[in-house]
Amino acid sequence: MESKETREDQQQCDHGTKSNAPTKCIAVITSGGDAQGMNAAVRAAVRMAIYNDARVFAVHEGYQGLVEGEDFIKEMTWSNFLIVLILKGGTIIGTARCQEFRAKEGRIKAAKNLVGRGISNLMVIGGDGSLTGANLFRREWTELLTILIERGEIPENSLIEYPVLNIVGLVGSIDNDFCGTKMTIGADSALHRILECANAIITTASSHRRTFVLEVMGRRCGYLALISGLAIGADWIFIPEVPPEDGWEERMCAQLKAARNVGNRLNIIVLAEGAVDIHGNAITAEQVKQILVKYAQQDTRITVLGHVQRGGSPSAFDRILGCRMGAEAVLSLLESTVDTTPFVIGLQGNDMIRVPLMECVEKTRNLAKAMDEHNFEAALDLRNFGNTLSIFKGCNYYSPIPCDQKFRICIMAVGAPAAGMNAAIRSVTRLSINQGHEVFCIRDGFEGLLSDTDNVQKMEWVTVHDWIAKGGCDIGTKRTLPSVNMEKIAAGFKKYKFHGLVIIGGFEAFKSATQLLEARNTFEAFAIPIIVIPATLSNNVPGTDYSLGTDTSLNVIVEVCYHRIRQSATAANHRVFVVETMGGNCGYLATMAGLASGADAAYIFEEKYNINDLQGDVAHMIAKFKQDKIHRGLLLTNEFCSRNYDTDFITRLFADEGKEYFTTRKNVLGHVQQGGYPSPFDRVLSSRFAYAATSFLIREIKNNIRGDGVMNASHPSTVALVGSQNRSLRISPVTDLMAVADFDKRIPKQQWWMRLRPLMRILAHHKQTFQRELRPENADTE
Repeated sequence: MESKETREDQQQCDHGTKSNAPTKCIAVITSGGDAQGMNAAVRAAVRMAIYNDARVFAVHEGYQGLVEGEDFIKEMTWSNFLIVLILKGGTIIGTARCQEFRAKEGRIKAAKNLVGRGISNLMVIGGDGSLTGANLFRREWTELLTILIERGEIPENSLIEYPVLNIVGLVGSIDNDFCGTKMTIGADSALHRILECANAIITTASSHRRTFVLEVMGRRCGYLALISGLAIGADWIFIPEVPPEDGWEERMCAQLKAARNVGNRLNIIVLAEGAVDIHGNAITAEQVKQILVKYAQQDTRITVLGHVQRGGSPSAFDRILGCRMGAEAVLSLLESTVDTTPFVIGLQGNDMIRVPLMECVEKTRNLAKAMDEHNFEAALDLRNFGNTLSIFKGCNYYSPIPCDQKFRICIMAVGAPAAGMNAAIRSVTRLSINQGHEVFCIRDGFEGLLSDTDNVQKMEWVTVHDWIAKGGCDIGTKRTLPSVNMEKIAAGFKKYKFHGLVIIGGFEAFKSATQLLEARNTFEAFAIPIIVIPATLSNNVPGTDYSLGTDTSLNVIVEVCYHRIRQSATAANHRVFVVETMGGNCGYLATMAGLASGADAAYIFEEKYNINDLQGDVAHMIAKFKQDKIHRGLLLTNEFCSRNYDTDFITRLFADEGKEYFTTRKNVLGHVQQGGYPSPFDRVLSSRFAYAATSFLIREIKNNIRGDGVMNASHPSTVALVGSQNRSLRISPVTDLMAVADFDKRIPKQQWWMRLRPLMRILAHHKQTFQRELRPENADTE
């Protein structure tokens, strides 16, 4: 495996360095099942290739088009793949099964079609079967060309000009069933479709006190069932990797009855289509229904989602993933030599990595072999589902354990509301109750303790039963910091004898934790373990790459930009939209939404720009309207992008300078970005954050409680923040994070996503990809 943490930064920040080598020709093919996000990958590949002076061809109808040749293989130009392709699900260049390619004669035809166009680089987007076929094609390349030369169908020097077929793979699969990448293109979008259907089902199920069996796709991979079950708050799941043992029927019915006994009006069961029991016998939705009707006497319905999971527009995550993978795939082909190993482009943490293709295929096949041999323990280990399964059970199976000493755990929210806050509160509550402890919430944050009314409420299992799907924050959240009245807040903590505190929120939550830590010397009530769960759409909290609410907000922005604004402009030709996002001084939303929506530019606080840059972008926009014949443009700004060159200035500048070519309209999205159902990403991340936070609190309470039950957590490490860093959960003491935080600007000093900004400009056809350092302290645009 080749780690590219450093090299990717250099490439995506310095794409201006182009090779003087002969022009390379690249063919892009989509094969196998379609997946949302494929079009984003194809578009990015085409544009990255052209940016680097390579020729790029799209192979229509998968391997069938490769065999047929002629008009099935078409050279692409920049304007062939406009912004609209990011919005489309499926694959615009088509996919088809091809029996002819499975035979050598079919591969001979495919080789002839490639050589005839000077192509010796192939990018394949598909599953393991498609990638295995590509690798076979590569291994036979010399033999195939030799046969064609002997037949006189290609020039005799073809083997000298094209000695090897370089290939690179991207995995497009809604099942997320391929080893070598944490996420495959399309999996996140499929989860969106499942949750959309589940939200509708839950409404009617609750109305009638029904049980629903929801069958999802996945064949022999339980990813969709496991993650959607966690995100929905299902009462039971069936996944192929963890088949239920004998007697599961009674245990399932008992679990569902227990859920009803604590107040649930409905039950949801999620079933993977490839679910089996411990003996390998299939478990069907109809079978589960009959068991529930007979033994649990529950009114039960079945919903089989089927191919709806493949449909619809890709999520913001899949658009960004497709863009990054497509661009990285082209770079790998441009760097390839006759000795280069075939790679699959994968996601590890926040980085694109190149993993040997056949190593990934071999691991994937080993997993299938383990399933065939009923070695489910090995299969579960290869899938790495164990921790997620534990979180699911802790949040959804009501099974409190006896506890000698009940700890009193407090939850509060500080800052602005964000999607995923309620889901995090639900998870902390249920995980704590299942470990035998008591949970309380303080309504309205620290203001709740300053009020004369009693704003401390005990939380019960049923209190939060439907909170995983709720946006906002049902316990209330305020921006007030504890420093406003430390004495009264300490009195409140002492009155309720809290043993540990969970603070959910953004930069204010982080700052609150630092203030409580500093006040310990004065107020012993704060000598309790404190953990912060980052939740803010701004994504501006140090110690984590992602905050709860950010992904939901991104999807809202993309939805508004191109499913609302774009539709409103269908009758207005030649229009440029300037859309302002939230985020304070953090440009994450503007940058990532710009990449996901194919924006022409995104102006943010962290990257200084001047009037010359803006004038260059105006000229660029005018050229696109004139030369590329586009009808709409999109510019994104974050709300505090510049003191002088703000959203209003940019709107006026483009309106005046481009008035002969387009009209300009401004849209300030505002608080619509805080609303809506939490996305699958935010729901799952909230549960993972809550699991880590609860484990930390209970461990630290046990380590710091005195014999008389009074807390004495004096070490600074007992005040911490749980974050996602390179897709791994990490507990960081706030004292460590204070050194990497800009408290004045309310942002981290270093932000991983800044390295993606040049890619956005490249895909928007900019010739320049300026990227500057973070602004010096107190600096602003002139």
